[in-house]
Amino acid sequence: MNELVDFSVVIPTTGRANLRVLLESLDAAAGPKPREIVVVDDRPSGEDLSLPDTVPPVRLVRSGGRGPAAARNAGWRQATGTWIAFLDDDVVIAPDWPARLADDLRDLDARTAASTAQIDVPLPAHRRPTDEERGVAGLATAQWITADMAYRRSVLDEVGGFDERFPRAFREDADLALRVCLAGYRIADGRRRTCHPVRESGLLASVRAQRGNADNALMRRKYGARWRQRIGENTGMLPRHALTTAAGAAALALGVAGRTRAALACATVWTALTGDFAARRIAPGPRTPGEIGRMTLTSALIPPAACWHRLRGEWRHRHATHASPLALLFDRDDTLIVDVPYNADPSKVRPVPGAADALRSVRAAGLRLGIVSNQSGVGRGLISPAQLAAVNSRVEELLGPFGTWQVCVHAEDDGCACRKPAPGMVQQAAAQLGVDVRRCVLIGDTGADVAAATSAGARAILVPTARTRPEEVERARREATVARDLTEAVRLAMAGVS
Repeated sequence: MNELVDFSVVIPTTGRANLRVLLESLDAAAGPKPREIVVVDDRPSGEDLSLPDTVPPVRLVRSGGRGPAAARNAGWRQATGTWIAFLDDDVVIAPDWPARLADDLRDLDARTAASTAQIDVPLPAHRRPTDEERGVAGLATAQWITADMAYRRSVLDEVGGFDERFPRAFREDADLALRVCLAGYRIADGRRRTCHPVRESGLLASVRAQRGNADNALMRRKYGARWRQRIGENTGMLPRHALTTAAGAAALALGVAGRTRAALACATVWTALTGDFAARRIAPGPRTPGEIGRMTLTSALIPPAACWHRLRGEWRHRHATHASPLALLFDRDDTLIVDVPYNADPSKVRPVPGAADALRSVRAAGLRLGIVSNQSGVGRGLISPAQLAAVNSRVEELLGPFGTWQVCVHAEDDGCACRKPAPGMVQQAAAQLGVDVRRCVLIGDTGADVAAATSAGARAILVPTARTRPEEVERARREATVARDLTEAVRLAMAGVS
């Protein structure tokens, strides 16, 4: 079998009836057969998973009811294919799904780690969709959804697979994809199509869904306050839910305290916010009495549920860490631009090879950027502050904007606290970018860059040049990370290897 279509199928399941249909569809589908089908029983009970004789042979693995992230990990670690095709047990595949999967995978280069399917969610043609149906329909435009997603097994092994701290089918797929992208890989959009039907989840499904706010807390801990931007989402509803909940709580507290007028004012705010929330959910739906009643009830319950689960998640994950940085800091000369000693002429600014592309990838990942640069030529009278500003402006013209510029203009003997190898500029850059200095990586070409980073509590990557002393390289190998060039340094930093 061609290596590019050497794939295993992994299906985590909670025993849904559609599992049998899916397995039979895989057996009858046109195209290359999978090397194996691994079904992961994620039910907490110990009873056997009954599979009818009509389904193809499968390898059955148990994951103990620990959620889809743990189930998928158990599955891919048992599988042996070059590619691992994850399918949810409630999807419906096309009759030629294996052939389409092979077409999607066949020409992908080594830096492409995964291929996503196009997800179709069938909605009723005779009426407007309900709130629940619209929620499921969002899967059709979601990034990196694992309902049908194929990953290189080698990349799963490299990044450690799914983070099992995500206990629900929520955020675990975005977290894995983000880590894969930070490791320098790409995720391709496939052309195969898979159907994800809407299943009835009950009256309070939207309230139960607020448990995902605890997972959002973990995403914030791992990737910073801009984590939604990094996965391509807009700002969520939590701030509004917090205001609604606060207004309702204040109305109750003030009422108990006998402050009727203040309580009525807060109750009015709560009613207005809740009514507007309900109206926004009712308007695009079928507007049947049952749907209106559901939306009215759940619109009152969702805000406090969201806040409770977010607080619970923040407490649970208060010590959670992750190796990926929130900000990359760069030395300027010989790291981002070719060094021209005491350069006062903007026309002489030339980026080092790969700098523009490397910085573009960092910005696309949502990381903050900063410069920390010794410029003693100002203190020595060799260039003026205006000339320095003009050169720095030219750097931004060529390489894009930076969130902070930290420049030390003092001479080496001035005894300042900012000149590298002192930690001052690194600490100030982190403060201005609004990130923990421990989540910063400084990339530079001298031992002073490494020393400034490590003494500030940040991480460091050395990119040696002709002027980097051998002893600086050796020390960096022991205390930091050494990269061949800027492109590799950025890839290592974004992957958390530093």
